[in-house]
Amino acid sequence: MKVLGLKIRESAFSVLPVMLIVVVMYFLPFVSLSTTELVAFLCSSVALVIGVGFFNLGADIAMSPMGQHIGTGLSKAGKPAVLLTVCFIMGIVVTIAEPDLSVLAGQVSQMIQNWVLIVVVGVGVGLFLMLSIIRTVKNKPLPQYLMFFYLALFALVAVLLVKGRDDFTALAFDSGGVTTGPITVPFLMALGIGIASTVGRNKSAESNFGSIAMCSVGPVLAVVIIGIASKGKVDYILPDYSVESQLGAQIWDTILHTMGEVGLALGLICVMFLILQVTLLKLPAKKLLYMFGGVIYTFVGLVIFMTAAKIGFMPVGFKLGTELSKAGVHPAFLVGFAFVTGMATVLAEPAVHVLNNQVEHVTDGAITKRSMMIALSIGVGISIALSVIRIIFNFSILYYLIPGYIISLGLSLLVPGMYTAIAFDSGGVASGPLTSTFILPFAIGACAVIQGESMIPVDAFGVVAMVAMTPLITIQFLGFKAVVTEKVKAKRAMRRILAADDEQIIEFM
Repeated sequence: MKVLGLKIRESAFSVLPVMLIVVVMYFLPFVSLSTTELVAFLCSSVALVIGVGFFNLGADIAMSPMGQHIGTGLSKAGKPAVLLTVCFIMGIVVTIAEPDLSVLAGQVSQMIQNWVLIVVVGVGVGLFLMLSIIRTVKNKPLPQYLMFFYLALFALVAVLLVKGRDDFTALAFDSGGVTTGPITVPFLMALGIGIASTVGRNKSAESNFGSIAMCSVGPVLAVVIIGIASKGKVDYILPDYSVESQLGAQIWDTILHTMGEVGLALGLICVMFLILQVTLLKLPAKKLLYMFGGVIYTFVGLVIFMTAAKIGFMPVGFKLGTELSKAGVHPAFLVGFAFVTGMATVLAEPAVHVLNNQVEHVTDGAITKRSMMIALSIGVGISIALSVIRIIFNFSILYYLIPGYIISLGLSLLVPGMYTAIAFDSGGVASGPLTSTFILPFAIGACAVIQGESMIPVDAFGVVAMVAMTPLITIQFLGFKAVVTEKVKAKRAMRRILAADDEQIIEFM
């Protein structure tokens, strides 16, 4: 219980900035949040704190160890075909049941059927998880893979635009961002680390990262292909974001639905783990019971977190977007508000804390949690601000994504591979549940007022993709700064040696 208390206290500091932003906006004259909306948000915030605390503890006890045991056990078995097949199935399983993806699918169900989007994205993750394992085993640099697949991706996007299906472009890139959510991240990262520690020819810290980066590409490619194959435009219908639609009897419906989603996700993972336990792993019963307790913590935490986000954060996010756009505030204020909100939101993403802990542990403190969080906060803040600018001026998201990925891939040639792998993993991790349930509704609300509901698929969607892209640049700049600093220190040291007084040199002859 002491550890749980520490986790909850950590999560309270993370969620507090978002709470303060909403409370301040409640008292400003140009935002008419009702008392019901504020109370629902504050209650949801408290629940969010508890949920993140339970989830983080569960991830430490169960999700990460399960992934690492599966990766290590399959690698030691010496059967590459079995390893790849199981990883393909696990990639599909964890993605199909990812709550983050369900949230996005529910908001775009008028464009593409929920189950079609979820299944196609799951297959994309499964295929690219296999490719990630092959990369690790063959010890190939991550930038080579990323450059090839992103070039192929943008070539397909060009075909999509020629067909006039620009409404699928933003959705495709958003799909890649939401795929790596709170269930997927700790499990797949640990799976990759387990495999890298056993069969990777290069046992450096770089080989422990990159699986999330690869798994973020597959869904984008899959949805772009759907867009190319589909025919006819689909009219977007704005969902009901009112807080009243989430209260009353609907609360229990939301809780039960969330329990079903999270239970399915964890249940599928546990079934796969138990099958491998019986056939391959054979871990001690005591360890299994300990991890089972962690699964319960994870289940409780995610149910509380997702329910709170849907009930309190989604309606308030949408309301802030519409109210600030209707109030006639200066566009600069709207952009500034988006920047501050983006910086605050990433602090409360549960999977971000998992990644930061993994990075600090694997790099032996060379990259600290604090430096990672600063880089992520700045990156996400910039991404939301840029997204609002795009909504105001109504231009394609490709004006951001193409130069953004050119810069990201260019930096990958200048910084150590470890920073590139961590940066591309961070991009997927930063775009978590709060991005889908708070930032995306905020963008939809702003777009509905500024550009009209018909432009939401083109202008509002893509905000998740932006959140996934900007950390690639900011964290690699962190690596670039480290490289430059190291070179400057080496030059200074050499100058001191060369400038040393010859009389101070001791003659031993």
